[in-house]
Amino acid sequence: MIRFIRTQGNNGSVARTSGHVKLREGKRGATWYLKYRLPDGQQIQQRLGRAWSGRGRPPAGHYTRRLAEEALQAVLTDARRGELDAPLATGATFADATAEWLRHAGQERACKASTLTDYRLVVRRLDEALGEVPIEDVSTETIERWRDAWVAREQPSNRTVQKYLVVLGSIFRHAKRRYRLPANPLDDVERPRVRPKMEIDILSAPEVWALVRAAASEQDAAIFLTAAFTGLRQGELLALRWRDVDFEGRVVRVNRTYKSGNGVGTPKSGKGRSVPMADEVARSLARLGERENYTEDDDLVFRGPTDHVNAQRLGSRYKAALKRAGLRELRFHDLRHTFGTIAINRADIIQVQAWMGHADIKTTQRYLHYKSRGDEAELLSGAFAAGAPEQLEAAA
Repeated sequence: MIRFIRTQGNNGSVARTSGHVKLREGKRGATWYLKYRLPDGQQIQQRLGRAWSGRGRPPAGHYTRRLAEEALQAVLTDARRGELDAPLATGATFADATAEWLRHAGQERACKASTLTDYRLVVRRLDEALGEVPIEDVSTETIERWRDAWVAREQPSNRTVQKYLVVLGSIFRHAKRRYRLPANPLDDVERPRVRPKMEIDILSAPEVWALVRAAASEQDAAIFLTAAFTGLRQGELLALRWRDVDFEGRVVRVNRTYKSGNGVGTPKSGKGRSVPMADEVARSLARLGERENYTEDDDLVFRGPTDHVNAQRLGSRYKAALKRAGLRELRFHDLRHTFGTIAINRADIIQVQAWMGHADIKTTQRYLHYKSRGDEAELLSGAFAAGAPEQLEAAA
């Protein structure tokens, strides 16, 4: 085991060692840190453990101020004797750690190609700031300084900041195993509060039909209609093949998704699903199937000039159709929300969750806000009517 070499001053005495304990407040509670100077002049900050303010003996890994001070004195004593273990030197930089993490995500965790693309974009920005720093030198303070400077400079949303911190946490969890780091510096970095977005924007059924009529082609019309009345994501629509459209069973089966640059992959949930095919969708797709070519089982339902429809160009045509129809500008993804708000008024939440492929029912619950409450209002109206003024009863 590597040890620090005892350092002598000019008069032959041992160089001075000093330090102090530091309490840091974090989202998950307070944590004690040791900060001290070694005999060779090197400054070290070391995470000790969670702060304990309760009664009785602290649980394992928790410290009162007195215990933290005692731990510091033990470290300083070892340092003066030249018996303190040297700080970890992995020889790896932060960029080495991110490259290893991406390899692990792609090969061992088998993340989807689209997920890996997102990870690479995040890692590219992180490497620009921290890439050359030795991995063991990236501390909580290092991360916080980078975060604060980035937020001040570019003002990203809280959701984006949280996304980057989640990725950093995952990078360092893997680095702890790969490089035997003693701690994850992200454990004590506070993440911004991200409120779930309950407000969604949708089209009414008449507005969907207005959009369909304004489409530049029969295929675009079928894409817009299918998106709004089945809830398929854009990538799932672009990957749809005729074998997935079961006219007899009145169902559309979602087995794959497509994204330019990543190719065909599994749906976002990682598994397939089936969605009821309303008569309006069936008629639209049936008309599209009357074309002369590309109607075999393995052919794409919605086809571009050579293969898959270009998503960017489709988005431009969608916005143009909205404008021609006199509709407000909405995202293409809002067609999926349109389906969710329509479906929740005709089916229970478990069915809607299955049709939309939500892994967590909390995602589906956002549509409950749009569920008609007429029957429930009728139930309550009778309860509140007793004793009401005559004019109000007459108005009712």
